[in-house]
Amino acid sequence: MMELSYRRHRFPPVVIQHAVWVYLRFTRSYRDVEDLPAERGLDISYETVRSWVLKFGPVIARRLTRRRPRPSDRWHLDEMVVRIPGKRMYLWRAVDHEGEVLDMLVQSRRDSRAALRLMRKLLSGLRSKCLHLVSRLVRRGPE
Repeated sequence: MMELSYRRHRFPPVVIQHAVWVYLRFTRSYRDVEDLPAERGLDISYETVRSWVLKFGPVIARRLTRRRPRPSDRWHLDEMVVRIPGKRMYLWRAVDHEGEVLDMLVQSRRDSRAALRLMRKLLSGLRSKCLHLVSRLVRRGPE
């Protein structure tokens, strides 16, 4: 794994790491992240935040993913109908009982088999097989 080097950067590593962490963890815009250090008297442009995210983001994101707690043993499979630029789409989400989104799938047709494949993909990555799956998949006729 690549070791992070903060040499030749104006700001200390703590400031850079915090700005990248806020952008990745809370899905803020670059301008929102720019405002946080400004409240503490640091003048950082959104372009600087963007360059930090491009340079340090993948490594920090991998570290965050590795440190994330394991999902609980009770999962829900949710289905929603959403409109994405005017088109009706089906959103399937796998969520653990604490509300952490495990994975999602967006498709144009309602296909419960694809949703079950999503769950099988998630289950194949588990070490322990003790799991309670809660789902309200309703069987309907052909669409």
